[in-house]
Amino acid sequence: MHNNPARSCVVLPGDFTIETMNTSRPDPDALLDKIQRDDQRQQRGRLKIFFGACAGVGKTYAMLNAAHAQKANGVDVLVGVVETHGRQDTVQISQNLDVLPPKKIQYKDRILSEFDIDEALLRHPDLILMDELAHSNVAGSRHAKRWQDIEELLAAGINVYTTVNVQHLETLNDVVGQITGIRVWETVPDKVFDQADEITLVDLPPDELLRRLKEGKVYLEQQAQRAAKNFFRKGNLIALRELALRRTADQVDVQMRDYRADQSINTVWQAKERLLVCIGPDESASKLVRGAARLAASLRADWIAVYVETPKLQNLGNGKREAIMKTLKLAQELGAETTTLAGESLPTLLLSYAQSRNVSKIVIGKSLRPAWERLRRNSLADELANRTKDIDIVMVGHDLEASSEKSRGIVGTSHLNSEQEKKTSTSDYIWTAVVCMGATLISAGLTQIFDLANVVMLYLLAVVFIAIRFGRGASILASFLSVASFDFFFVPPRFSFSVSDSQYLFTFAIMLAVSLIISNLMANLRFQARIAHYRERRADALYTMTKSLSGALMIEQIIEISTEHVAPVFQAKVAVLLPDSHEKVRPPVSGGNEKSTLQELDTDVAQWVYDNAQKAGLGTNTLPSNAVLYIPLQAPMRTRGVLAIAPHDQQQIFQPEQQQLLDTFASQIALALERVHYVDVAQDALINMEAERLRNSLLSAISHDLRTPLTAIVGLASTLDEQSDLSVEKRHELSHAIHEEALRMSGLVANLLDMARLQSGKINLNLQWQPLEEVVGSALRACHHSLIGHQLETKIPKDLPLLSFDAVLIERVLCNLIENAAKYGEGMIHLAAVKHKDDVWVIITDNGPGLPTGINIFEKFTRGDVESASPGVGLGLAICEAIVNAHGGKIWGETLEDGGAQFTFSLPVGNAPAMPPVIESEIA
Repeated sequence: MHNNPARSCVVLPGDFTIETMNTSRPDPDALLDKIQRDDQRQQRGRLKIFFGACAGVGKTYAMLNAAHAQKANGVDVLVGVVETHGRQDTVQISQNLDVLPPKKIQYKDRILSEFDIDEALLRHPDLILMDELAHSNVAGSRHAKRWQDIEELLAAGINVYTTVNVQHLETLNDVVGQITGIRVWETVPDKVFDQADEITLVDLPPDELLRRLKEGKVYLEQQAQRAAKNFFRKGNLIALRELALRRTADQVDVQMRDYRADQSINTVWQAKERLLVCIGPDESASKLVRGAARLAASLRADWIAVYVETPKLQNLGNGKREAIMKTLKLAQELGAETTTLAGESLPTLLLSYAQSRNVSKIVIGKSLRPAWERLRRNSLADELANRTKDIDIVMVGHDLEASSEKSRGIVGTSHLNSEQEKKTSTSDYIWTAVVCMGATLISAGLTQIFDLANVVMLYLLAVVFIAIRFGRGASILASFLSVASFDFFFVPPRFSFSVSDSQYLFTFAIMLAVSLIISNLMANLRFQARIAHYRERRADALYTMTKSLSGALMIEQIIEISTEHVAPVFQAKVAVLLPDSHEKVRPPVSGGNEKSTLQELDTDVAQWVYDNAQKAGLGTNTLPSNAVLYIPLQAPMRTRGVLAIAPHDQQQIFQPEQQQLLDTFASQIALALERVHYVDVAQDALINMEAERLRNSLLSAISHDLRTPLTAIVGLASTLDEQSDLSVEKRHELSHAIHEEALRMSGLVANLLDMARLQSGKINLNLQWQPLEEVVGSALRACHHSLIGHQLETKIPKDLPLLSFDAVLIERVLCNLIENAAKYGEGMIHLAAVKHKDDVWVIITDNGPGLPTGINIFEKFTRGDVESASPGVGLGLAICEAIVNAHGGKIWGETLEDGGAQFTFSLPVGNAPAMPPVIESEIA
C-alpha cells in the first residue's frame, strides 16, 4: 500500500486491486473466470430447496404454492414426486398441476412406485417438483438416492424445487440424533445443500407446530401421539429450529461473500459479526485468544484465529514455534477457525484476508514498543486503522509478565535474531577476516592502475560474497573491516586511521552504509531463497505422494507408499493402522522401508483415535506423554484408519507448516483408502450381480427345463398305473417315452455336473493318441435319436494325423454340437474335418436361422432366440468351450451368408509317435 493521500492501493488475493478512493477494477483473469462460471450456471438448471426444522412445518405446501405462482407466469411445471402424507390442504393445492406417472419397479414380492427419471428427461419441463431430497430409491433404480436424480435433472438444464429437513444433512445428522435420541439414516451430503441456488426457510414456532400435530395435520392420530412423546417434544423443536436457522444463515453468508467477490466489492458488509484475531509469537497470545473468544461469545459471532508468518517470523526458534502451535490449538478448542498465512507485509495480509472473509472486527495485542520506536515506525494497530474504514480494530492489553519479558528482549519480532545469526560460528568470522585480507592484497596491486574510488568496489564485492556465503552477522563484520582496511592501507596518510582530506570521511560513511545495506539485502535474499526451496520441497513431496497414491489399487500399496513418503519428509518412523470387519484396529502393517517403519504401538490409543476421529499422543491434549502421534485418517465419508508417527526430532514436527503438511498427507492417505474401498465395493457388487444372474438362470433352468421332462415322466407313469386296459404296444410306447424323457433329464443334469467339474478344475484329461474318425463314429451313434428326421453328411479325410485328446470329452463336444445343429437346423447337417497348419479343424454346419446377434452364445445359461421343442439349460456350448480350451484348442461360431450356422473347433496336431511296422503274418 502506497502512502499517497490522493490515491491508495491494496493488493488482495485473487489478483484484485482495490483503490480506496476511486473505483475498484477487477483483474481480467478474474473477470474471465466469472464469465465462465456464469456460463456454466446458465447451462445448468437452478435448484431451490425449501428447508425446514422438521416434518409438518409446511415445506411441501410452500413448494406447491411457489409452483402455482410459476405456472401462472407461463412456466411449464411438472410434479415429479410430491408426498402429501394424507394432508388435505396439501392434496388440494397439488391439484391442477401436471403429474409425471411413476415408474413401477418390482422389489422382492411387491411392486413399488418410484420416480421415472427417463420419462422426466424426455418430457424436459421448465420446472420439476421433487419432494424429499434425502429419499432412498428402490433397488433397481438408476440412482441410489433422489438427490442423484436431481443432479442429473440439473445437468440436463431442468430447474428443480425440492424439500429437506435439517436432520437429513450429513454434518448435522449426529447432532440431531444426540438432541432427539432418534437417528435418521437417510442423509444428504452437505455439498448438495451448499450448491443450491436458493434456500427458502419454512419455519413455524414450536407451539404452532405442536398444535398442528394435535389437529392431525402432520401425522395420523396414532402416529401423532407417538411423535409427541418422542421426536416432537418442545425442547427438541426449539433446538432443531435453531439449527435450521443457523444453517440457513451460514448459507446466506456464503452467498453474500460470493456476490461480493463476483461484483469486486471490497468494503465489508457487516450483516453478520465475524471476528479475526491476529496471533503473534509472544507469551501474551493466549490472553489475546481468550479475550477474542469472550468477545465473540458476547456478540454471538464467528471468529477466526490467524497466524501470519512473515520472513522475519520464519527466524523463530523451536520454542517460539511450539508456543504458536499451542495457541492455535487453544483457539480451536475455544471454537475458532484457525489458519496460517504467509507473506511479506503483515497489515496487507491481514486486511486482504479480513475483507475476503467479510470480517467486521480485527482483534490484536497492544503494542509494547518503546516510545522512540513508535515514532520511527507505526504500530500494527495504526497501520490497520489507517488502511481501512469499515473494519473495527480492537486492542487487548498484554500481561505484565509478558511486558517484563519484552523489556528483557525475550519477546518481540523486532528484537529477534535469525537462526542463521545464532548459527554463525567462529570459523565464519575467521573466513570473513581472511576474505577481507585477500581483498586488501588484491587492492594493493590495483592502486597503481585504478583510482581509490574504483578500488572501493572490490571491497563491496567481498561484502556481497560474505553475505551470500556466511549470512548477516559475518557480512556486517565484513562491512566494518572493509572500511577500516581501506582507511588504514590506502587513504593518506597511509598505515594510520587519521584522514588528511575531510572528503574521505564522506566516502567512509557512504561505503559503510552501502556495505551494510548490501549485506542486509543479500542476507534476506539468501534466507528467502532457503525458505522458497524448503516450500518447494514440501510441495514436491506432497505431489509425489499424491501421484503415487493415485495409481495404487490395493491397500498394501497404499500402506507402502504412505510409509515410504511420510517417513523421510518428517524424519520419523511411520505405521498405518487399519480396522478389521468388526471395526477393531489391527496391528500395523509394515511398509517397504523397515528402518522407517514403526513396529511397537499402543493399539488401545489407536482404537480411541479411530472411534473419536481426534488426534492423540505426542503433542496433543490426550495422552501427551506418549512418544507416538496418532492421527485419524479422516475421509469424506468416514474415518478409514489411523496414521501413527514417531518423530526423531519432536520439535520439528510441530512447526505450523509441518503440521499443515502432515494433515494434508493424512487426508491424501485417507482419500486413497476410501477410493480403493469403493473400488472393492464396486467389484464385489459386480461379482454379486453376476452370481445373482447365474443363480437366477440356474433356478430358471431347473424350474423349467428339468421340470418339463420330470412332469412328462410323472404323467406317463400315472397313465401306465391308472389305465390297466392298455394294450401291450401302448404300454411299450409309454415306457419308451418315459425312458426317453429320463435320458433327456439325465443329459441336462450331466451338463450341469460337467460344467461344475470343469470350472472347479478337478477333471484330469485322459490324453491318448488316436484317430479322429473313431470318436466321430461313437458320437454319431450316441446322437442317433436326435438325428431322426435329419440328413447327415460327413467328410473325414483318411490321411488326417493322429491327435492327442480325451475321447470321452471330445465325444461330448461332438454330441453337443450335433444335437445343437439338429435342434435348430431344418434337415441337412454337415460334419467335416480338415488339417489347417498345425491344427485339425472339425466343422459342423446346419441350415437353420443362424446365430443370434448381440449375445455371447458360449456364455453359461445363454440360449438363442429360436424356440425349440428340446429343452436345455444353455450349458452345451459353454461346456464345449471349456473342454476345447483344456485341450489347447479354440472354438468359434458364425452365421453363413447363405443361411445356417457353422461351429468350428480346433485341436493341435502335435508330434504323434511312430506307428510300429506291419508284419504280414499278423495280417494273415
